[in-house]
Amino acid sequence: MKIIYITNARIPTEKAHGLQIIKTCEALANLGVAVELIAPTRKNYIMEDVFSFYHVKNNFKITYFKSFDFFRWHQIIGHLSFILNSLTFLLTLRKNKLPNDSVVYTRQPEIAWLMLRRGYKVFFEAHRWPESKNKLFKFLLKNIAGVIGNSQGTVSEFTKRGWKNVLVAQNGVDLDDFNVSKTKTELREIFSLPVTKKIVLYLGHFYDWKGVDSIIATAEKMIADTEIFFVLAGGTTADINQYQKIINDKNLTNVLLLGFQKHQHVPPLLKSADILLLPNIPISEESKYQTSPIKMFEYMATGVPIIASDLPSIKEILNEHNALLVPPSNINKLAPAIKHLLQNQDLAVKISTQALTDVKQYSWQKRAEKILKFAQNYRI
Repeated sequence: MKIIYITNARIPTEKAHGLQIIKTCEALANLGVAVELIAPTRKNYIMEDVFSFYHVKNNFKITYFKSFDFFRWHQIIGHLSFILNSLTFLLTLRKNKLPNDSVVYTRQPEIAWLMLRRGYKVFFEAHRWPESKNKLFKFLLKNIAGVIGNSQGTVSEFTKRGWKNVLVAQNGVDLDDFNVSKTKTELREIFSLPVTKKIVLYLGHFYDWKGVDSIIATAEKMIADTEIFFVLAGGTTADINQYQKIINDKNLTNVLLLGFQKHQHVPPLLKSADILLLPNIPISEESKYQTSPIKMFEYMATGVPIIASDLPSIKEILNEHNALLVPPSNINKLAPAIKHLLQNQDLAVKISTQALTDVKQYSWQKRAEKILKFAQNYRI
């Protein structure tokens, strides 16, 4: 079988979808599948080779199709740049012929629609159901071979609208990446983090529903406790500038912004912490029911205890046995939970050990095996 993964995204990218796409391609190729990733040419400040940037095997092919990049004028034309980029990439795809026996895999419904019209077997990887585009999604994905959903919540949205050939395949982690031999002290020295303090760490993007504002508010509430130190890693340059100003204005000496971290730096950074935070906020159906954060699985692989928001999307994986769950965006609950976990080592060891056991079923490789079996069992 040859799988052609088509994405209309900048590759490589610092965003989580890029890592998810690359890890999927690598894991499928590990199973002996001929995998080719097709992406558009985009202006990219990341000059590093894809395989080096994501720290993955060079076991699949990457092909870039020339497509005009309207994102250059995003600040002038706004959302129109996304629409124009989609249209121009579709025109590019239309002009390029792929092998007739290829199986097409994509996360974009418009790409799925085009490749279906061209006679290919197409599988769609879904990460949400967009209520605002309900009719459009139904039209574009009408004859799809199968839907692979990142969560039970996402798949439920498809099944209740009539799709029958569906698979739940949550995101994953490479456990080998977390075999870090250095001590916590040595790891903190690498990232210039305080050695003697209790570090509470968040890693990821700073979107509204990720809960970064809740962490800042919690840090402000706990500033008198000089033993506790908050570290926020990730975000764009604009995010860092915005939150650094907030931190400076509030004189929060207990908060440090580390900025974006390359994938190979994530395991040692996470393992340097005493607590890892996953404070998602339910501001949309996606955040409540459909998300499957890659960092959740990475957190679980560290052996560091997790405090997470009590949300259906999170509780597909985390529970009272492998994490400490708190009401979302409630600093009056988050702050005491942090103190409670730091003061109860037995609880911290218990939940982190269980998380490490539970995450073994969520490797990228096991996910790829499920996807490949699903695709091979498809019948028209």
